[in-house]
Amino acid sequence: MAKKLKRILPKKSGRNASGRVTIRHQGGREKRFLREIDFKRDKGNIPAKVASVEYEPNRGAEIALLHYADGEKRYILAPVGLKVGDTVVSGGKAEAKVGNALPLKNIPIGTVIHNIEITPGKGGQIARGAGIGVIMASKEEKHAVLKLPSGEQRRVSLACFATVGQVGNVERKAIKLGKAGRKRHMGIRPTVRGVAQNPSSHPHGGGEGRSPIGMPSPKSPWGKKTLGKRTRKRKKYSDKLIIKRKKDGKIK
Repeated sequence: MAKKLKRILPKKSGRNASGRVTIRHQGGREKRFLREIDFKRDKGNIPAKVASVEYEPNRGAEIALLHYADGEKRYILAPVGLKVGDTVVSGGKAEAKVGNALPLKNIPIGTVIHNIEITPGKGGQIARGAGIGVIMASKEEKHAVLKLPSGEQRRVSLACFATVGQVGNVERKAIKLGKAGRKRHMGIRPTVRGVAQNPSSHPHGGGEGRSPIGMPSPKSPWGKKTLGKRTRKRKKYSDKLIIKRKKDGKIK
């Protein structure tokens, strides 16, 4: 039986299994279907024809429906220049052309790529958003050096797969929503500033008239330090492969 490519995406409105709000500013939205995207591109050396390029409500990028020669159908991220009727293929023997997926060791230096694996065989994790393209800067013994749009430079194993081309829908950043209602259709509820709330609701609240945030530092609604306070744990394996960070620009 063929695998279903679409299913209804359940609406949770930012609530966990107990019904508590764990993610703020989420609410009701239009019903959506979730398309299963093939980030692994693991159907090796089997050609596929692009049947359609479609809108995807759950991501900024457009997606392309592939019809493989063996009868299977899959969705992939649609890169710039991929058209209906084109043929794409993945695997070590694939040509480095738009839409094809192949190991980094087979991709020429200077090529723009997307949907890049960090761990071989795990599936693409880097550069999946609309308009994103990563440049293959150089190759070392076991790693390729990639230049990300943020300015970050990192090493990735040459055995990892990537797809050639820049992710489509480049003009997405220029879209203006136009009205608050469109934001609500997307399931995003309003955000209220802390200084406009009561002191019982937010550490910045209260006071007569327009009151400053105060010392010693800005706080989150739960009293934790914010605005510069690091809250994310470093990924030991991944972080040691970063050559140049996007924020400070320091080279390791």
